[in-house]
Amino acid sequence: MEKATVSIVKVTDVYDSLQESLRLSDGLAGLNVNDRILIKPNIVSWDFDLPFPPFGVVTTSVVMSALVRILVEHGFKDLTIGEGAVTNGKSLGDAVFEALGYKKLQERYGVKLVDFNQDEFVTTDYGDGFKIDIAKKALEADKIINVPVLKSHNQAKVSLGIKNLKGCINKKSKQFCHGLGDGELSSTFPRIIEKLPVALTIIDGLYTLEKGPGPTGKAFRKDLLIASRDPFACDLVGAAIIGYKAEEVVHLTNYAKRHGYSLELADYEVKGERIADHQQYVNYDWEWTEEDTGPAGFKKRGITGLAIRKYDSSLCTGCSAQYNPMLILFSSAYKGKPFPNVEVVTGKKQLASSSFDYSVLFGKCACHLNKDNPSLTKAIPIWGCPPDMEKLVEVLAKEGIECDYKEYVRFRHYLFDRYKNVEGFRLADWSVE
Repeated sequence: MEKATVSIVKVTDVYDSLQESLRLSDGLAGLNVNDRILIKPNIVSWDFDLPFPPFGVVTTSVVMSALVRILVEHGFKDLTIGEGAVTNGKSLGDAVFEALGYKKLQERYGVKLVDFNQDEFVTTDYGDGFKIDIAKKALEADKIINVPVLKSHNQAKVSLGIKNLKGCINKKSKQFCHGLGDGELSSTFPRIIEKLPVALTIIDGLYTLEKGPGPTGKAFRKDLLIASRDPFACDLVGAAIIGYKAEEVVHLTNYAKRHGYSLELADYEVKGERIADHQQYVNYDWEWTEEDTGPAGFKKRGITGLAIRKYDSSLCTGCSAQYNPMLILFSSAYKGKPFPNVEVVTGKKQLASSSFDYSVLFGKCACHLNKDNPSLTKAIPIWGCPPDMEKLVEVLAKEGIECDYKEYVRFRHYLFDRYKNVEGFRLADWSVE
């Protein structure tokens, strides 16, 4: 049996390096010049209100631009870039495409731009009771080129090609993928690809990210491109480079079992750079107290009277994006005195306890789950999908918990400013010349 090929290229010039990556992986061999090709980047989120560092979070525009140029030079004419970014209820796709320079690709090469959130979705039946709503444009494509980022994920350990396709489904289906039991995250999102014609995966490893998938994680310059016509092989190598064996990543083992893949790297042909020469562990997890009362940093500060239960895989993308802001706001309310015996629960399976005087129910799912919970002493529901942070400040203030929203704004500036003057970190990588 012929081994699936994965190329690893050390980036010098992005265009030339991508050419080499595609040559080594024979990446264009599965494409026909008359195909309708959808290019799927990773734009996990974006923010126009506060500073947003895209390093290791969003697919670089220099890679996207080089890919489009190469495809056009090879005679491909029907190209579409599509994504369904997390937008906190606002449709920002057009503005994000503008910010990333994709409008220049549209003008220069005739590339079509599609915000899946503003387009049609089709309920797709997988034949075994599994149904999700997939972007019509993704289903209509003859071939998909998947361009994820090389990063870790605080729920899935790694977020690479297979995970990136979650951006092709609507908000309701994304929430469904963060379910319980057989509907748990690592069992659901690996199914999405089964109905999508993914012909090529290119992992953008110009930067990598620990404690991802969002900008609260820490980015590092990596300067790698990983490509394969086999989506699992590409993810297997990407995971190995950031320090994870397939056996340690549940969604990869689930995918391998379902589709008959080997988890052994030796069963795949790696061309170009050696994995061992670039392998470095990238931590995915945030440290929590053993008592499950909050981040380890809270305990170091001496914060007591507050128990924020650690997120689990049922916390969907919207609330995940607001989780760190929530932590910062609670931290800002600490003035040296204990909190008034407060618990915070999130997601679809955390039940509030009777041992707390106040139970903050963060997000719609936690509110619904605990609506009739007899253990509640006093519920503080923070409705929303996801919750609004200024509303959180307002509601907590009524209970005597005074959060300072300015602290969160300062934190966001810190996240952005920590990359200033750091060699190799260039915001120009998210623009098109």
